[in-house]
Amino acid sequence: MFKKEAKSLVSISPGAKSKVKSSVQRAIRTKIIDTYPLLAPHIDEIIPKKSQLDLLKLPDRVTLYAHDTSPLFFQHMDDPLIPHLRIVHQFPQCFPRVRIDRGAIRFVLSGATLMAPGLTSAGGRLPSGDTSERASDEADSRYDGKELDEGEVVVVEAEGKEEACMIGQLRIGTKEIKEKKKGVAIDQGHFLGDGLWKMVLD
Repeated sequence: MFKKEAKSLVSISPGAKSKVKSSVQRAIRTKIIDTYPLLAPHIDEIIPKKSQLDLLKLPDRVTLYAHDTSPLFFQHMDDPLIPHLRIVHQFPQCFPRVRIDRGAIRFVLSGATLMAPGLTSAGGRLPSGDTSERASDEADSRYDGKELDEGEVVVVEAEGKEEACMIGQLRIGTKEIKEKKKGVAIDQGHFLGDGLWKMVLD
């Protein structure tokens, strides 16, 4: 989604900026909590009740919501609100997660499509599909839980790295990824070093 700007090593230049009406801002808060229930205890920290959200138009019909100079969530047309990676890094436990193997890292960080083998190899991790199952390795327990469906927003972590490197919508569900072990997993996303990550808000 923002790969063109990443390859040219420049940030995105935001377009028109406008203030979000209070009624719309309340609706955005509600939508965020509905989409990411684990963010509910932190929503006042992310969007204080009496704060003013700004709406910025980005290329490719993307809308960015920001508070002061902090980008918070973006949305492509009618797709779900997706958190900026800085929000993900601040509240990593609040989002469903998968993990890519070491070999896939450089491709993801160059804006390439994330393919299923990067998630199904030995270094990759996908949800177990069993909410009662717990991984023996504590570091892997974060990937326990229900399968994720096509269209769900998922955080992509990387083998051997502490912080998430990408966030985007799944193009196929995790159960199908495990069964087929091939095909596109995420083809549009926000990743470390892309134009949205580099964008500076005044």
